[in-house]
Amino acid sequence: MDRADLADLQAFAAVARSRGFRSAVAVSGTSASSLSEAVARLETRLGLRLLNRTTRSVTPTEAGRRLLERLGPAMEEIRAALDDVNSLRDSPTGTLRLNVPIIVARALLPDIAVPFLQAHPGITLDVLAEDSFVDVLAAGFDAGVRYGERLERDMIAVPLGPRRQRFVTGAAPAYLAARGTPRHPRDLTDHSCIRHRFASGAMLPWEFERAGKIVRVAVKGPLLASSIDLELAAARAGLGILSSFEEAVAADFAAGRLVPVLEDWWQVFPGPFLYYPSRRHMPAPLRAFVDFLRAGGGTAPPAA
Repeated sequence: MDRADLADLQAFAAVARSRGFRSAVAVSGTSASSLSEAVARLETRLGLRLLNRTTRSVTPTEAGRRLLERLGPAMEEIRAALDDVNSLRDSPTGTLRLNVPIIVARALLPDIAVPFLQAHPGITLDVLAEDSFVDVLAAGFDAGVRYGERLERDMIAVPLGPRRQRFVTGAAPAYLAARGTPRHPRDLTDHSCIRHRFASGAMLPWEFERAGKIVRVAVKGPLLASSIDLELAAARAGLGILSSFEEAVAADFAAGRLVPVLEDWWQVFPGPFLYYPSRRHMPAPLRAFVDFLRAGGGTAPPAA
């Protein structure tokens, strides 16, 4: 087998696992047209169709499925061999692909990623920020970042960022002057609230906690969005009360653009974790990142 054959096999595996040429681009770092040409060459060489292609999906044929099953362990061994050698460098090289929630990418990851990349100039960090929950391995990522309730039991979890976070509630001074300040979470039913919609479409009730008592409130208001920047702009303009991660609102609190509301009821929860599958061989860039986090490079003091 020459180098071209191996490259075509890698292209086929990326497309087959991603179930599409465009979705395989992020995994392979190769254009969709190059992937298509590679798979076509491999099919011609073998005299078999490996992928069923439609306008909506790409799925392996029986021959493709069998080839993919045999390729998996072989490709893993090749990657492991290269990573074993790579790990001997003072600073490993390669790409680390992470899938992280938007709030983590926005508020927590910058203070972690910058010193990590400065310490490891040979590593490229490839981050996709989204709030939907995906199978990180099937989607071509080395690891993901999630909160505890979303972690799979068979994953290894390493703390990343602050170990204590809070959901906070706030409003513009002008809004509170006009509408009054709620004293209990249930008072929010008489107020305009700026709501957040997750990528899944879910719109969760606002949750508050004090002295072990949890209160959930279904709020309403003039804006429903999946963008914290839009939500903050609406809150600053006095359109309603906002609830979000403390890290997203802290600058507005500090500047006085927003004022804390129901502070005694703010809910505290554990910070996020880097998670990845338990496996014999860990890619060198991921190992370097895990070592960096465990050495304290990814932790921060708890929220005040």
